[in-house]
Amino acid sequence: MAVKACLNGGRTQAEHARVPLTPAELAADAVAVRAAGAFAVHLHPHTSSGAETLEAKACDAAVAAIRTAAPGLPVGLSTAARINPDPFARSAVMTAWRHRPDFVSVNISEVGWTGIARAALHAGIAVEAGLFTQADAEELRRSSFAHQILRALVEVEGGADEARAIAALIPSEVPQLWHGSGERTWEVISAAAAAGIDVRVGLEDVLVLPDGRPAADNAELVAAAVALIGHANTDTTD
Repeated sequence: MAVKACLNGGRTQAEHARVPLTPAELAADAVAVRAAGAFAVHLHPHTSSGAETLEAKACDAAVAAIRTAAPGLPVGLSTAARINPDPFARSAVMTAWRHRPDFVSVNISEVGWTGIARAALHAGIAVEAGLFTQADAEELRRSSFAHQILRALVEVEGGADEARAIAALIPSEVPQLWHGSGERTWEVISAAAAAGIDVRVGLEDVLVLPDGRPAADNAELVAAAVALIGHANTDTTD
């Protein structure tokens, strides 16, 4: 199994001083999390004023900076409705990106998700399907995109039982990646590790380590997840 790093999300540096926002900060974190064991990064580009954005200038700058600093590291962007509530605008902007990410996450619960997924695939960008509920998983399974996506993201506010309930409805041939929110992130990662499923961790999801201490940065969170997975694998083979 593998760990993806979620570098920032909608976090601000008031919440954690090491939240990366600028292209240079994102690039530095990408290098650090790869060294800590991450196989890919997920990020939300920001404007110079600190707002999340899908506009080409900011997205191109962020992706280009990471690719220069960490060649070969897969880069993903969010297409969440909170960044821009207009699904048509979120679909159209992908054609304006000059430095296209390797993948985008598309939330099944959001209006217009099929158009966004279709636009991404037409632009040569892989799609991760974000599933927050069992209904989302059912909708994905019924859709024509079920076998076109890169992976299904099981994204829960609750704990491991909630993740398992959603995961059980995902077609068996679709790769999965689980992640939680807040301190229960570690419960979800532990359950995923026991099941051999990929995970996500970073300052977007959680600000503390498994023992409750504040995390220094994204790299420390990734290292903690890698260690947790290693312990789970050791327990399984003992």
